[in-house]
Amino acid sequence: MKSAFLAAIALTAVTVPAVASAHEAGPAPVMASASTLLTISAEGRSARKPDLALFTAGVTSTGKTAGEALAANSADMNRVIAALKRAGIADKDIQTSNLSLNPVYAQQHPRTDGTMEPEQPLIVGYQVSNTVSVRQRKLGEFGQVIDTLVSAGANQINGPSFQIDGADEALDEARSEAVAKARARANLYAHAAGLKVMRILSISEAGGYAPQPQMMNTRAMAADAGGAAPVAAGEVSLVAAVTVQFELAP
Repeated sequence: MKSAFLAAIALTAVTVPAVASAHEAGPAPVMASASTLLTISAEGRSARKPDLALFTAGVTSTGKTAGEALAANSADMNRVIAALKRAGIADKDIQTSNLSLNPVYAQQHPRTDGTMEPEQPLIVGYQVSNTVSVRQRKLGEFGQVIDTLVSAGANQINGPSFQIDGADEALDEARSEAVAKARARANLYAHAAGLKVMRILSISEAGGYAPQPQMMNTRAMAADAGGAAPVAAGEVSLVAAVTVQFELAP
């Protein structure tokens, strides 16, 4: 039974996940002939209160001509950017992320026989959209900033995505936990197989965090006269995933 168990470990251990191999370099580690290779993947997590909110704000405007639509949009967008700066958002935290100009076509009506009119689509106007990406550092003022933007004319707001501005310390904590889990699991396998963990042959890492944005309805916020839009920051989880290769021996 023990030999079958060791064979199963060796068979599964030599197959290293693709995410791990992408980080490896150089020749494969050299082991003694009596040793067994064990590969363990583990995750570590660290939770922190976010201190940064990312969101986008913009204006969509229309006009009979491209110039008219662009002029209207520029005026509205200048007010939005000015409102951001008055709210304490620094210039470095405001960046244009999208500017588009598109024609608006007249709707085609079906004939009485059910077919569409054959003539070319008729342009009846133009639509301009301008969006900026914003980094909000004072999360306690986030709801007030959103209300200010709506009052200034913003009609497109998406977010926020909460993040940690300096995440190195939290990630290091997650890394330490991941390696500790991998080592504990390796000791468990080694003990079950009647072996000992001799050394770590390689460590590779993959991971991070991907906060989910919370979508906002600007019309609903504009209609609500009860105060600033409520926003709950909660916690952000950071994940470090490691793949560790151990050498086991009698």
